[in-house]
Amino acid sequence: MRAVNAVPLAALSAVLVVAASGVAFGHSHDHSGKASYSQSLTCAGVHPDETAPVVTRKNIVINAPLATIWRVQTDVENWPTWQPNVTSLTKDTPGALRSGSVFRWATEGLDITSTVKQVEHKKCLAWGGPAQGINAIHVWTFTPIKNGVLVHTEESWTGAPVVANTATLQTALDTSLQNWMNNLKHESESRS
Repeated sequence: MRAVNAVPLAALSAVLVVAASGVAFGHSHDHSGKASYSQSLTCAGVHPDETAPVVTRKNIVINAPLATIWRVQTDVENWPTWQPNVTSLTKDTPGALRSGSVFRWATEGLDITSTVKQVEHKKCLAWGGPAQGINAIHVWTFTPIKNGVLVHTEESWTGAPVVANTATLQTALDTSLQNWMNNLKHESESRS
């Protein structure tokens, strides 16, 4: 098994939240030109931990219908077909994801069990399941715009391994989250 500091975001995600427009968050730009956010994204009360030692925020425009992007992201059984680091995935609860659904997945040598906490079709999906002492909260928003959808995502990591190795895990989270978004964009656009 690889060391925790080499494991991508997808492997260590404990909570993922997918949300559509109407979710409150604000942003501004710092002097480096990067967006900074005044309030975390939320979905049914689930939001990243703004005080976490590791937090990443990313945006991407996907030129595909919202329905396609939602289907790609929530069809967890097919993640291994478009997310190279996800090596296996089994849903314990059949049917569409709903509150209480459980799925087990493997990535980068980690076995993760995730339980869905909240679902609002095309608006919001939250699941949880800590990995190797890291507790993550992950939020996605999908906002239809002209010619596509603006996808914004935020994730926070807390826990002893994060405190012990903050800089390395920040880099791992930044890279892995960007890869996840790029893969989501590629897969969604190829299906349109």
